[in-house]
Amino acid sequence: MRLILVRHGQTPSNEHHFLDTDVPGPGLTELGLAQAAALPEVLGHEPIDGIFASNLVRTQLTADPLAAALGLPVEVRPGLREISAGDLEMRNDRDAVIAYLKTVYSWVRGDLGVHMPGGPDGHETFARFDAVIEELQSAGLKNPVVVSHGAMIRAWCTARAENVEPDFIVENALSNTGVAVMDRVDGDGDGDGQGTKGSWKLLTWMGEAVGGSALQDYGEDGPAGEDVKL
Repeated sequence: MRLILVRHGQTPSNEHHFLDTDVPGPGLTELGLAQAAALPEVLGHEPIDGIFASNLVRTQLTADPLAAALGLPVEVRPGLREISAGDLEMRNDRDAVIAYLKTVYSWVRGDLGVHMPGGPDGHETFARFDAVIEELQSAGLKNPVVVSHGAMIRAWCTARAENVEPDFIVENALSNTGVAVMDRVDGDGDGDGQGTKGSWKLLTWMGEAVGGSALQDYGEDGPAGEDVKL
């Protein structure tokens, strides 16, 4: 399975750097809507056989233009939601952002038992995202698009791709509507707690917004997509 992961478009909370992870969350800014509208031109040529979004409003709004262009429904899966900020929710101070990102970084290094302050641990967070990906695999999808969130995509790709190291999440930002492509190498895994069955490789990482320089929002894309020296 070739999995195309897309971060949602810009939100008002992104502009002001809030750790905004609760459901249903905000909609998109005018720029965010323009970013979403650029997705059909960038991805419309792909042999996409399913479009999935989290249960947060921003991912569904981002997926809508691509779904309309391809004549596919947007299927909502709560397991694709952002990594919960717990007690750090709606904070935008540097201490909170660093605490959030350090917790996520500990997970990709293998310390899954670490809890987000007042929130879930890595086992719970990866398990619910893995469950959705396993569902798509079991359904026989070959080229699904998953519209999710900055921290979730960065963490999951880093943790699951066999061809990247843990520092990948620190060194590679993912702006709004940035795209990552993962490829399942084989299907012989036994679901041993390391996530989806089989091995994964990261094929491409486009950290900037789709649609060209007019739609870039670096510096106003929120803390979840930042490259931060921890």
